[in-house]
Amino acid sequence: MNKENDKIINRIANLSKQIRYHDRKYYLNNNPEITDYEYDQLVNELKQLEKENPQLILPDSPTQRVGGEPIKAFDTVPHKIPMLSIDNTYSEEELREFDKRIHRFIGDSTIKVEYVVELKIDGIAISLWYENGSFIRGVTRGDGHRGDDVTTNLKTIKALPLRICDLDPVTGKTSKGKNDGKSGQLSPKSLEIRGEVYLPIKDFQELNRMREQEEEPIFANPRNAAGGSLKLLDPRETAKRSLHLFAYEIGHSDNLEILTHMDTLNYIKNWGFSVNSNYCICKDIEEVIDNCNKWETLRNDLPYHIDGMVVKVNEIRLRERLGSTNKAPRWMISYKFHPEQAETQLTGISVQVGRSGTLTPVADLKPVNLAGSTISRATLHNFDEIKRKDIRIGDYVIIQKAGDIIPQVVSVIKEKREESSIPVKEPTTCPVCNGNVGNPDTRVYIRCLNPLCSAQTKRRITFFISRNAMNIEGFGPAVVEQLVDKGFLQDYGDIYYLKLEDLVSLDRMAEKSSKNLLENIEKSKDRDMQYFLHALGINHIGINAANLLAKHFNSIDILAKTSKEEIEKIPEIGPKIAASVEDFFKNSRTEVILNKFRHANVNMKKAEDEGLPISQKISRKSFLVTGTLERYTRDEIKDLIKTHGGKAMSSISKNTDYLIAGKEPGSKLKKAEELGVEVITEDDFLEMINTT
Repeated sequence: MNKENDKIINRIANLSKQIRYHDRKYYLNNNPEITDYEYDQLVNELKQLEKENPQLILPDSPTQRVGGEPIKAFDTVPHKIPMLSIDNTYSEEELREFDKRIHRFIGDSTIKVEYVVELKIDGIAISLWYENGSFIRGVTRGDGHRGDDVTTNLKTIKALPLRICDLDPVTGKTSKGKNDGKSGQLSPKSLEIRGEVYLPIKDFQELNRMREQEEEPIFANPRNAAGGSLKLLDPRETAKRSLHLFAYEIGHSDNLEILTHMDTLNYIKNWGFSVNSNYCICKDIEEVIDNCNKWETLRNDLPYHIDGMVVKVNEIRLRERLGSTNKAPRWMISYKFHPEQAETQLTGISVQVGRSGTLTPVADLKPVNLAGSTISRATLHNFDEIKRKDIRIGDYVIIQKAGDIIPQVVSVIKEKREESSIPVKEPTTCPVCNGNVGNPDTRVYIRCLNPLCSAQTKRRITFFISRNAMNIEGFGPAVVEQLVDKGFLQDYGDIYYLKLEDLVSLDRMAEKSSKNLLENIEKSKDRDMQYFLHALGINHIGINAANLLAKHFNSIDILAKTSKEEIEKIPEIGPKIAASVEDFFKNSRTEVILNKFRHANVNMKKAEDEGLPISQKISRKSFLVTGTLERYTRDEIKDLIKTHGGKAMSSISKNTDYLIAGKEPGSKLKKAEELGVEVITEDDFLEMINTT
């Protein structure tokens, strides 16, 4: 019995070591050695062994990145070593003065001081503690003396190693060598690493796009989004945010002698952390200035946001001599970039009406170039913001890109204000339907209270037909606009009663395109329940919440009769979502619209699992999808691959069985041809699984 138990323990240890190794190759080195399928096999075997032997699950197991129930609150804990702030500077002269201060403090202006210059990632500073090589705690900077314990959420970041030492993926043995920062080595018994958690720009934009679609407040910049993601009470939600991490400093280590900051970065990299590669060593302050100026011109080319550079003395013993003030180290300074701004005139304010009636003011501007693009509109967030900044029509204003991403009005140039400028009045009626407006949920946002408002109708219908909803192709916003204006659509339930003569009466809708649209409308009737539920546009119900609800209820009718108390019992479904679902289905107009769907035979039920065939042709085969498909979104065809026993991959290798190529396939098609991977069409794949 003991021998069998030892065998299981050894296998769990070996699997864990292999997975950590391949995590590092994939997430840090961008050089995977095995396929996604092979990686998943290792993870699945480990999960199964841990399920059968729960007493053997270790806190740093690769399976423990995301799990458990949502937490109730974050504990505030003291930093063992204070996380001091960094003094800021905004000019070349201030950098030179920083250099002079260092030489004055040393007392010898002839000593050559080397500096390391790093990008200042605009994210959230984090302290990471490891004991005996295992990650035990992660804490935000907070006020420098105390921060929030966000350990559980940090574990969702794939670039954060849960265990730090270089191990052979097969033997599990530690690489032998001196602690020189150049070869593999065990980490110190107690170690603190400091780094920055950030959100890449493309993930930030996608997050805001989804929040805007759900009519949730958008984040002003990637830093705010990263901070908000770390403070989510459910780590499973944090895991969906694609947070990344760059490590840059050792806060504490036991018995580790380090001579320079360059050695520090080498140690951190060899322990398996992601270190930003855009750092350099400069022999004097003039080289530092040149490097800072270079990156100020290149910052818009990076896939993440930076707001400046960090300049550090390279020699550790010199740092110790310089020490710190009560607030900041004397050996380090931040060179902050000036936000890219432009001056222009505000010519008017447009008010957009969302699908839930939210009135959003947008500044109309004289076109001006800013950060490489022409800006003619900028966000004003809400009418309280307009009052606070005293923005008037006709004013000359300063605009900048919030986080260098979203154009916003920063301030008014009051000295240039003309007498003809017009104060902005808060709307008392909807600009589209003239209906009443108000703040029904006590938030700062004003809403149109008329449920029959045509602007809301158009936005709800546009959302209903979108790709992650009912995915009705050929049904663009211009078609929606005309159908509502002509009275053919009162709500999205009327879509399934459109006739050919209705469509051909529209501008730019010939008979052929009208017939194609009717065919696509008919196809959408068989859409899976989760997409239909998402398409209904219930407040706070995104595609993830729709998936959860669809898994727990067999039909829309059952969900409609379920109380918010019962709905709230579902993991990850909070009281706000549950109340929103109940309110939606209690509305008398909702039942009228649902009846339209029933009479049109639109699917409102969950698919029966036993009705989904497993195709022997694709079972255990690996697929990669590239380009734009005709019938399915990327997520949908990946679900279809998995449903029929295949493996949906995220990258191509010689072990990929098939590449499904749509329109504009890009570089992956060329790579597939070079590797000899079989290329098939969407129709080829559907034939393989016998699906029409």
